[in-house]
Amino acid sequence: MFPIIPANSVTASGNQEGIFGYGLNNVSMTNLVSDAGVVSSDVTGVGTGREHLSACEYGGDKGIFAFGQSSGGMQSMSNLVSNTGVVSSDVAGVGTARGYLGACRYGEDKGIFGFGNNATSAYINLTNLVSNAGVVASDQAATTGTPRYNPAACEYGGDKGIFGYGYDGAGPYTAVSNLVSNAGVVASDVAAVGTARGNLEACRYGGDKGLFGFGHDGSNFHSTTNKVSNTGVVASDTAGVGTGRSYLAACEYGGDKGIFGFGNPGYVTNITNLVSNTGVVASDQAATTGTARYFLAACSFN
Repeated sequence: MFPIIPANSVTASGNQEGIFGYGLNNVSMTNLVSDAGVVSSDVTGVGTGREHLSACEYGGDKGIFAFGQSSGGMQSMSNLVSNTGVVSSDVAGVGTARGYLGACRYGEDKGIFGFGNNATSAYINLTNLVSNAGVVASDQAATTGTPRYNPAACEYGGDKGIFGYGYDGAGPYTAVSNLVSNAGVVASDVAAVGTARGNLEACRYGGDKGLFGFGHDGSNFHSTTNKVSNTGVVASDTAGVGTGRSYLAACEYGGDKGIFGFGNPGYVTNITNLVSNTGVVASDQAATTGTARYFLAACSFN
């Protein structure tokens, strides 16, 4: 007999829904994403409002927002997201308080936050693992990757992750990437591919592939994307579709699709761009009913 696989099993498909949260002016509001990629109106915020945070999945069907910058400075607190999209109150911070970091799932049911800016050292490469129960671990020893902030991260290959791009102060923008094993180990730099930029985002699509998209190179807003294969190979630039912008967020929805939303193209916006299960980015969707903002984060659940 064939094994029975639960509907929400991470081996069956990706998560069905997503959530955008927090952002500009230190808000804590959230916006749910349906399994058809429709973004809902604002949900009253829970937890400390903040900007420049990140988010990822854990436990197979849940999510976590963590770190960021509030009116009180850099934070390391986290807020768990249930498998119905309910955000919990603040969990006491663990690890170095920082913002401008990236996060992704690894090992099918765990997460990792990495890199960022802790306000005293502009470029760091610390990581913090998230257990399958949503517990954030203390700082891992600095990775072998180039210290930087404003990278993006996503899952690939079903159980691995990748951090890519960002601001390292030397270029000052970079297109290097760092693979994350299914045990949460971050590898050394992989040679740069594509347009060097930061303030971009990334999401999974097609079940086992990833996509970096959008961003800013110090002079121009981009809508360029770079696909990540199921072996973690980053492809050269794909011509941009949609409004080029930075400081947006992205997550998976519908099991095998993605969505980029909100951001800063020189002004505050709430437009979205859907990603098909073959990694094709659609033109701008009409503005969502959610509050226009940037400096937010997103993850999937359910």
